[in-house]
Amino acid sequence: MSQLKNQLKTALKILLTGGALYLVFQKIDTDQLLQLSKTLSWGWLVPALALFVGSKVATAIRLNAYFANIHISLSFWENWRLYLIGMFYNLFLPGGIGGDGYKVYLLNNQFKTPVKELLKASLLDRLGGLIAILALLFGILLLIELPLPFGEPWVSDAVFIVGLIGILPGFWLLQKFLFSNFLPSFWQGIFWSLVGQLAQMAAVVCLLLALGVQDKFLAYQAVFLLSSIVAVLPLTIGGVGARELVVVYAHSYAGIQETEAVAFSLLFFLISAAVSLSGAWVKWKRE
Repeated sequence: MSQLKNQLKTALKILLTGGALYLVFQKIDTDQLLQLSKTLSWGWLVPALALFVGSKVATAIRLNAYFANIHISLSFWENWRLYLIGMFYNLFLPGGIGGDGYKVYLLNNQFKTPVKELLKASLLDRLGGLIAILALLFGILLLIELPLPFGEPWVSDAVFIVGLIGILPGFWLLQKFLFSNFLPSFWQGIFWSLVGQLAQMAAVVCLLLALGVQDKFLAYQAVFLLSSIVAVLPLTIGGVGARELVVVYAHSYAGIQETEAVAFSLLFFLISAAVSLSGAWVKWKRE
């Protein structure tokens, strides 16, 4: 029964991914996208890749800090190898145990840590990343003018200010009441979440420069952060399709070029997939 459920989940994700990509390519100029690929400045992909890897190192350090709160002692390299394997499982084996499930299973066997605490660490790790995304998104939305289709500009600005001011206290209260074991790592987790997300945003700038984009970087970043929130939801494989669909529907509000936005989103996924694939090699070396 469990195997059938996983197979159905995988099939649904493939269907949703395919459907989302179909909608995306129906709405963009594929000839222009092909032309962009021919004029790509490949040199910018190297720093983009390095920055993306750096972002994952930062988030791996964050997760290791949470593990330390429940008496799991992993060296940097042990944790990094485990993190890469988790990335591989999440992207290439979406219907099975998943990256988080693999880490929970392995650490439960090795350290006898209760599964409940390991699941809390994994959930808090994801929430920490989401908090950083939201904080940066609120900040950027205050710096750029968006022709939002609802309310006066001061209303949206007020919402963004309240969100920016309240997000950290709100997260602290959530952690205090639901994840109290991990509260000693609150500020460390916030720091590494911001470092990781800022590194990804720097990688996005490199990808935009590779595509020849020279302006409106903050608007592109706002759409990227918004699409990252949607990509967190386990609806498609690795967020692909869902991220690009957000870009297609949000580009007009942000005043950015649709084709370039979809192109950098696809490039970002390809870099993520390449790094995740290295987890397969790491797992093979462990066995």
